[in-house]
Amino acid sequence: MRILMIGDVIGKPGRQAIRSLVPDLRREHSIDLVIANGENTAGGFGITLDTAYELLENGVDVLTSGNHIWDQKEIIPHMNEGLPLLRPANYPDAPGRGYLIQDGVMVMNLMGRVFMPPLDCPFRTANALLQEAEKAGAPKIIVVDFHAEATSEKQGMGWYLDGRTSAVLGTHTHVGTVDTKILPKGTAYCTDVGMTGPINSVIGSDANPVLDRFLTGMPQRLPIASGPVMMNSVLIDVDPETGRALSIERIDRMVE
Repeated sequence: MRILMIGDVIGKPGRQAIRSLVPDLRREHSIDLVIANGENTAGGFGITLDTAYELLENGVDVLTSGNHIWDQKEIIPHMNEGLPLLRPANYPDAPGRGYLIQDGVMVMNLMGRVFMPPLDCPFRTANALLQEAEKAGAPKIIVVDFHAEATSEKQGMGWYLDGRTSAVLGTHTHVGTVDTKILPKGTAYCTDVGMTGPINSVIGSDANPVLDRFLTGMPQRLPIASGPVMMNSVLIDVDPETGRALSIERIDRMVE
């Protein structure tokens, strides 16, 4: 089973990158399932029904999210209607769902708590969901999008779920890391997949207003940057019989 995980998709430039790159990548690498973090697809903040369907129509199968999932209120009524969109499972009593099963793969979305909003414990949430999944006869292949700020918390989750999930893949910082690896018990790991958006930016936003905010402390509107766009992603091969990862590699592609 070959799975592609795409880093946080930033606004229109990110959506255009998905449209330009993903269909060819699916054919080139014989990819079975594509997951993308879509919480920044609507102007950089949140996701709408239109931006969700734009990604789904261009080769993405499952959309994950994080702390920006609630920024566009219009998506909330659709989150319980079968749309393959996840919110972090450790939000307490929130609309939507924190995991789904798609094409024989269980995809789980969690959010960290270090430098992030105070939610339920992601470690205990993951443990409870995995116990429920085992009792229900869920698939062997389980992929976790862990949307978190602190690298230590992400690495901790990787070790906590090693051997229990096929992959633990970090999102949120928009900065890809070079630590792709298979942990000792067979879980593919990457601290942060990165982003799909403008490279001449501060995590996707135009640098000038970001600098103004840092220098003055004043609120600033943060428009999406222009210029060249790159898609950050990781490709994982998983043994469908055991759920253990066989390989993980980073795939970073510029939009031509």
